[in-house]
Amino acid sequence: MSVFKPGDHGSTFGGNPLAAAVSTAALEVLRDEKLDERAAEMGGYFMEKLKGLGNPHVEGIRGQGLLIGMIIKNSSGKARPWCEKLMGHGILAKDTHEQVIRFAPALVINREEVDWAVERISQALR
Repeated sequence: MSVFKPGDHGSTFGGNPLAAAVSTAALEVLRDEKLDERAAEMGGYFMEKLKGLGNPHVEGIRGQGLLIGMIIKNSSGKARPWCEKLMGHGILAKDTHEQVIRFAPALVINREEVDWAVERISQALR
């Protein structure tokens, strides 16, 4: 830390040509492969499948694209133990706001993978 003086260093990757090229390429992939459209389509499919479970521990499902939250009823405990149970079934999810299980799958997920995940989520919630 003694090497830098105030104003010498503004950001971790600022002015790095390689980082700029990588970020440009990543944005091109998002655009060219229409991953925003894919996220909307697959997110809608995923949320409908989750809603279709009709699980008594679930208060609701919300989301935008492939960022999906499953709200656990207060009477069923906090989301964290459910996330740990999901992990035992091969699903990695993050608890947030105490009652929400957050799913954030890859933008390239397909219907078969969503179906696989929903089956395991159903098993974990039993």
